[in-house]
Amino acid sequence: MSSLVWISGASSGIGATLAASVPFPDARVIDISRTGGRAGYLRQRLGQRDHDGTAEHLRADLSDPDGWSRVAMQFTAELSAYAGDRVVFIHNAGTITPIGPASDADPESYNRAVLLNSAAPQILGAAFLRASAHLTCERHLIILSSGAAKTAYAGWSSYNAGKAAVEHWVRTVGQEQPADGCRVIAVAPGVVDTDMQSEIRATDETVFPSVGRFHTLKQTGALSTPESAAAGIWSLLTRDLSNGACVDLRDL
Repeated sequence: MSSLVWISGASSGIGATLAASVPFPDARVIDISRTGGRAGYLRQRLGQRDHDGTAEHLRADLSDPDGWSRVAMQFTAELSAYAGDRVVFIHNAGTITPIGPASDADPESYNRAVLLNSAAPQILGAAFLRASAHLTCERHLIILSSGAAKTAYAGWSSYNAGKAAVEHWVRTVGQEQPADGCRVIAVAPGVVDTDMQSEIRATDETVFPSVGRFHTLKQTGALSTPESAAAGIWSLLTRDLSNGACVDLRDL
């Protein structure tokens, strides 16, 4: 079976590991990010040799509406005459920056965070649905969420709100799909040992009062690995989940 897979934010962390561990031997993988990823290196480390370990790179800044247009145009161009068996878009890109009270945040950084965390998942998700609507093959749209969608952490206003928006968007759009439509899922991967977690732990308690919890998770070995998170996310493609489901890997 031939597969076409897009993964946003595949330059590092969970996104890079997802790109390195695509479970379809013949997949064409496209990394949507500003800098390009490390999928080849990670694929070798994981012992994956189903393809050459590289991902094509679509350069796009997803905190900039111009970047959204570039991605939407590629969705349309690639899928207009697609004759393969499976298309997948995993939207992983997001940012925890800036951390601190909304009233103290640098306006430009805050604006970019709102665009990346809240607007980009909806705009790109809708673009993928439009571009793939005519297809009859297997279609999956998976958007990464977080426990922060349900738990308000002082200092994370943009991140909290963005993940909550993702989940409600997914619930709504899942209801809109016909029986043979695209399968739309939101997934919280748990607390994963990535650069984002290092950034969180480096934050002062005065701007992020809950930082101690994340130090404890690291010290007690409670963080999951990017590899286990990626495996859990890929497993969603074959799990019996209702369309529009919002799941947490820790509950599966």
